[in-house]
Amino acid sequence: MATTENATWWARTHGADGDVLVAYFSMEFGVETRLAIYSGGLGVLAGDHLKAAADLDVPLVGVGLFYRGGYFVQGVSGEGRQTEKYEELDPEALGLRREVEVEVDLGGEVVTAGVWRYDVGSVPLYLLDVPWVTDALYGGDRRHRIRQELLLGVGGVRALHALGIEPSVYHVNEGHSAFLTIERARMLVEAGRSTEDALEQIRHTTVFTTHTPVPAGNEVFGDDLVVRYVGSLAESAGISNEQLLALGRSDDTDGFGLTPLALRLSAHANGVSQLHGDVAREMWQGLWPGREAPIDAITNGVHLGTWLAPELAELLRDSGVEPDAPPAWANWPAARTLDSGALWRVHAARKQRLAELAGLDPERLTIGFARRFATYKRAGLVYSDLERLLALPVQVVVAGKAHPQDGPGKDVMQQIVELSHGAAAGRLVFLEDYDIELAQTIIPGCDIWLNTPRRPHEASGTSGMKAAINGVLNLSVLDGWWAEAYDSAYGWAIEGTTDEADATELYKLLEQQVVPRFEARDAWLEMMKASIAGLAPRFSMARTVIEYADRYYVPATRGA
Repeated sequence: MATTENATWWARTHGADGDVLVAYFSMEFGVETRLAIYSGGLGVLAGDHLKAAADLDVPLVGVGLFYRGGYFVQGVSGEGRQTEKYEELDPEALGLRREVEVEVDLGGEVVTAGVWRYDVGSVPLYLLDVPWVTDALYGGDRRHRIRQELLLGVGGVRALHALGIEPSVYHVNEGHSAFLTIERARMLVEAGRSTEDALEQIRHTTVFTTHTPVPAGNEVFGDDLVVRYVGSLAESAGISNEQLLALGRSDDTDGFGLTPLALRLSAHANGVSQLHGDVAREMWQGLWPGREAPIDAITNGVHLGTWLAPELAELLRDSGVEPDAPPAWANWPAARTLDSGALWRVHAARKQRLAELAGLDPERLTIGFARRFATYKRAGLVYSDLERLLALPVQVVVAGKAHPQDGPGKDVMQQIVELSHGAAAGRLVFLEDYDIELAQTIIPGCDIWLNTPRRPHEASGTSGMKAAINGVLNLSVLDGWWAEAYDSAYGWAIEGTTDEADATELYKLLEQQVVPRFEARDAWLEMMKASIAGLAPRFSMARTVIEYADRYYVPATRGA
């Protein structure tokens, strides 16, 4: 065990816990732009989780799927409509290494999956590959989806076993991989455990993170489909079809839900912000009649090494902050003493890069809005009174993708694209094909980060965290992370009541507070410093992973 001051966080804090090994399962991972096996926030969060685990030396491996067609490349038609193109990914060209092969029964058809390895620092990420199953992320019908999720959950457990990796804890990041609990039960029963004992052991050693604050957003399959694809596997674990279906049943939805399955077979479950924890407990209360749903909260974070602009990181180091260190060791209060002139020069350079990319004015107050085009996110709220918006000395940068099957989301995007070429030309720009690389230019290049979901539909909202750590001030609905982070020193809050009321409040804040404060440069710079110093340590992924390790990973390994 390392004992020097230079030892890693894990060695200094849990050096005696040598039997801890976490398997982190996720449907998507956003590690880098080229490895396009992520669609948005969930995947980027998972990638950041692996990076922070590597920084902290937490013993963890990642498990996911390798999508041959990746996620789609977004284009915009002449009518402003989203277009989707899938480009073949070459695993070897991306630096992946073939490790082993495993077999999985998919509804009576046994398939052989290749297992690729991609190293995220010291953390290995294992990706299963059956080209006709893992053809694209979130594509196909319900049968295709259950095949992918069986491959992830069942195949992932088998891949780790084939590699000689025996995790002490399984972390199910969203419900997509929840079938891993049935495969683990099969293995334990075949090794001589009773079904009841096997399920109890699985509960104690499983962590489940839910990300979805509305019932309709959780994965649900018809009973017939579940019996066809999972029935024989469950039978091998001593679980009848009736018992299997009961594990996935809830009062709120018809069919078999992966979230109820994961919740029933996890002793450690959490939402991804404090408010989302409240919402999740209320949503799933019916699974625990007579007592409060045992769902806690660990608020998401972002990986500072990925999302802190390099020039700002250098300036922070010169001022005595160590942004790469665990939050408690980093001396973040020193960020409040940053030289104002140097900070503004760094920010002006970031704005210049964005302005050159987007064709905007680098001097004008720039508002950023970049995220998935789902209707609850209300991307059009700031344009609800266009004349009032254009009367202000502001410009807006918008980016994001709509899910290929989300017609209403595509409609919202089209309306914004049309505005950018019409009534708001020169003051509104839409940048297509939003990805990690583009986000690293857009987010730190803005002055204001806007987030306007219908409360409480935003489980977390990590783009706002990426803005805050860069001194970009948040102007957002009190939802997700901002509900617990908001302070008038860091930005502005919209109450989140009705569309009309929120639009009115948004315009008043822009007119009466945001624009005047921006024009009072010294006061704006003080807010930038406060945002960096106050929010970077609280919403770094290092803090999030430390919480998972202390509260879940080590206790789960101990059977607590």
